[in-house]
Amino acid sequence: MLGEGLSFLIDALVQPFAAVLLFRFHAVWLQAPMRNPIGEFVMAITDFIVLRARRFVPSAWGLDIPTLLLAFAVEFVYLAAALWVQGYPFEGFPLLGLLAWTAVKLLKISIYLLIATLLAEAILSWVNPHTPLAPMLFAVNRPFVQPLRRRIPPVGRVDLSVLILFIICQLILIVPIGGLEQAVARLL
Repeated sequence: MLGEGLSFLIDALVQPFAAVLLFRFHAVWLQAPMRNPIGEFVMAITDFIVLRARRFVPSAWGLDIPTLLLAFAVEFVYLAAALWVQGYPFEGFPLLGLLAWTAVKLLKISIYLLIATLLAEAILSWVNPHTPLAPMLFAVNRPFVQPLRRRIPPVGRVDLSVLILFIICQLILIVPIGGLEQAVARLL
């Protein structure tokens, strides 16, 4: 019973924090405006650790490397703690397997974040297209939707590029990331 409670707390607190850090990394990389309620929340909840990490790890190539490393570290801790709670025997600590699993999980979370922002942008475009979140969602989704919009004409007045991107994201989750997860499982 204690294990289930601990597992719930790890799932409810640690994994979402890794996802928030990863979203911050992507938002900075894609130069999304963060002056909106969600952006301000992401900054407020992660500033305490990101600003400290930036003192020691510089950004490079226009990427917020400290935030990415923090997302990696938090996800690594999450996976190690989840295995520990499940009673995984850590004889000969599977460091290589955990590092690879963490990288695959971050890729998977990134795809899920893209799906979530696409869904939020689609819903908000119907409900309130002038919401303060719209510029941030547009900036995050534009690099992925724009190439499809150039190639796929609207049917009537319906833009199918977002639907096609949903399908592509699901295929990426099933085929390459699913294969990577199976390969990493053998390292554990």
